[in-house]
Amino acid sequence: MNSKLVAEDLTCYYGNLCAVDSMNIDVGNEIFGLLGPNGSGKTTTVLMFTTLLEPTKGTASVCGIDVVKYPKKVREQISYVPQDMALDVRLTGRENVRFFAELYGVSRPKEMTDEVIGVLDLAERADDYVKTYSGGMRRRLELAQALVHDPEVLFLDEPTVGLDVAARRKIWDHIRSLRKKGMTVFVTTHYMDEADRNCDRIAFIDKGRVRKCDTPASLKTIINGDIIVATINGNFSFSNIPDIRFIGQQEDEITFLAHDGQMASELIRREVLSQGLTLHSLYARKPTLDDVFLHLVDDYEDTRPINMSRFRNMMGKR
Repeated sequence: MNSKLVAEDLTCYYGNLCAVDSMNIDVGNEIFGLLGPNGSGKTTTVLMFTTLLEPTKGTASVCGIDVVKYPKKVREQISYVPQDMALDVRLTGRENVRFFAELYGVSRPKEMTDEVIGVLDLAERADDYVKTYSGGMRRRLELAQALVHDPEVLFLDEPTVGLDVAARRKIWDHIRSLRKKGMTVFVTTHYMDEADRNCDRIAFIDKGRVRKCDTPASLKTIINGDIIVATINGNFSFSNIPDIRFIGQQEDEITFLAHDGQMASELIRREVLSQGLTLHSLYARKPTLDDVFLHLVDDYEDTRPINMSRFRNMMGKR
């Protein structure tokens, strides 16, 4: 693999808090997703790779360049789109991008500004003030700013947070097109479904530790079986059912893990009805990255059953 980003025992402390703990990753020409709940260490990782935060220990390099020893050279190779909007709403879209082209010292600032504005489908509104743009348009304009100097590596911190479904899809269309052109894209997100569809590889991070790194398809094979979900009225009391693992109950939803979802569904239906509870729905599905993440976190911390209530609280989307 042609390494673009490498972290070796990368660690960062804020006082006594370890935000990133001994991270080891190797990223090539791909869309690489760093997934985890808020506060897990995603943004801190990006800040270290982009030279905005010095590691406490360990090393990180971008395109073979050490981020601590040669920060200026690293910055020449990258672009970073932070989670919070970084636009001047008093300027037009074109003026915002042209400003970044001048800052980067682009040799043909006007031509490159027009080019990236066209690529991001903003040409029709390029001369309108940014204060009139929608959230999705502003996010695409930030991408245009980041791409105006044609970086080797693009860092995106929660690129679709707060956007509607259509805007999120459009942003990912552009991200995938960058990947096809050979750019390395490093994305942090807690939207597991987006990462599943769009990332070549994923690293799960929780409490600063990388739990697992692999392709989405390979990660989902970690859970061997089907997830069974039932919607009921009342509190379910789990008694041992052979070959079925009770994951937990969240409000009126109970969840199980079994090797054979169809057979397990019938046993679960009987158990629910035997307890005098009303069964509204019952279905089996394949594991998602949400399930894998919680499975990895629980296995790392203890051997208790998966706590779905805790997981939903951690993964709550803003």
